[in-house]
Amino acid sequence: MKQGLGAAVDDFQLATINGEKTSLEAFLNSKKGVAVVFWSGICSHCVRYDQYLNTFAGQHPELGLLAVASRQGETLDRIRASVAQRKLTFPILHDRDGFIAAQWSVQQTPRVFLLDAGRNLLYRGAIDNYKYPEDPEYVAYLEPAISEFLAGSPLTRTETASFGCAIKSVYYILPKAL
Repeated sequence: MKQGLGAAVDDFQLATINGEKTSLEAFLNSKKGVAVVFWSGICSHCVRYDQYLNTFAGQHPELGLLAVASRQGETLDRIRASVAQRKLTFPILHDRDGFIAAQWSVQQTPRVFLLDAGRNLLYRGAIDNYKYPEDPEYVAYLEPAISEFLAGSPLTRTETASFGCAIKSVYYILPKAL
């Protein structure tokens, strides 16, 4: 089921990578909204956003942030190793079977959803156009959506295409050499 723009998304519960159960609603506690990022510790596209996600809470204290690790076959040990190696500090929930990703029609990482305090979907798509900010062709997508949302303005862009690493692929389940 694809989430409808402007419509409320269902709450969900998952465990953090440290095993503590939590919910989407918990990340909205006393916040104006939340950014939900479908993420993978082994996706080369996600690595590029490490600093952005690590500094998100400081840049946007009025918003919650959570990453959902849903990639098929990505173990907790592998996720924890990525977190330690890359010194990641943002909250990561483990969607081991990819149930939440499938429910939200997410096919690749990273893909971000901006929700208001009522869990209404405001923006869905990429963080940016996968260029570096100093690149003359750089276009931010999430940051303008956040700015407009926090200013109480209608969002200029509510959806963009995502690109990145597949969450579920036949490649991941092919047998090794026959």
